Amino acid sequence: MELTCIPFGTTAWSTVETTMHPGESGTAYWRTRQFGKIRVRLVEYSPGYLADHWCSKGHILFCLEGQLETELEDARTFTLSAGMSYQVGDNAEAHRSSTTTGAKLFIVD
Repeated sequence: MELTCIPFGTTAWSTVETTMHPGESGTAYWRTRQFGKIRVRLVEYSPGYLADHWCSKGHILFCLEGQLETELEDARTFTLSAGMSYQVGDNAEAHRSSTTTGAKLFIVD
């Protein structure tokens, strides 16, 4: 990831439009900003959320609130709670997210 041609700016996330993304169960709510090729999101998963796909996109993800379960395609699982993060490269390891309690995340990809 190379951060170029992005002037200094601030984001008031409460003013960014929310889009809904249904999962296999539950819903993800995204607030998204695009800076060139870099996508930055504030994402909230409803309790009981399970992604409807395996993702192969790279992310840097920081858990702000709640608890997030991340399953890799090889069956390994990781649990993030508030204050934890993960990072994965593009096409490195397919993963999918779920949460029983709900989670709020800050994601850069």
